[in-house]
Amino acid sequence: MAKIGLNLKIDVSKIDKQHLFKGQKGTYLDATIFVDLDNADQHGNHGMIVQAWKDAPKGQTPILGNGKVFWKDNGQQQSYQQQPQQQSQQKPPMTEPDFEYDDSIPF
Repeated sequence: MAKIGLNLKIDVSKIDKQHLFKGQKGTYLDATIFVDLDNADQHGNHGMIVQAWKDAPKGQTPILGNGKVFWKDNGQQQSYQQQPQQQSQQKPPMTEPDFEYDDSIPF
């Protein structure tokens, strides 16, 4: 079986909190990722992540984010990834993300 590495980007503000559930070790979210290894969208994403729950209406669950393949089991980065910028260009210093804190999210 082939193995892949996926980077996931999830917009936690889109999580339908009524479908979070308590487990033995914490609060959980069921999600599903659909992956197309052979095709990437215009942003390099290979799939999307949707929230999932029992008896969810087909096609009506929130899209939470995207997934991007960054590694396959041959250990090489994929050719669709952008090449690193030239060393002469300096990256701007990292800053804190600008978002509102929502204490109703359990993580």
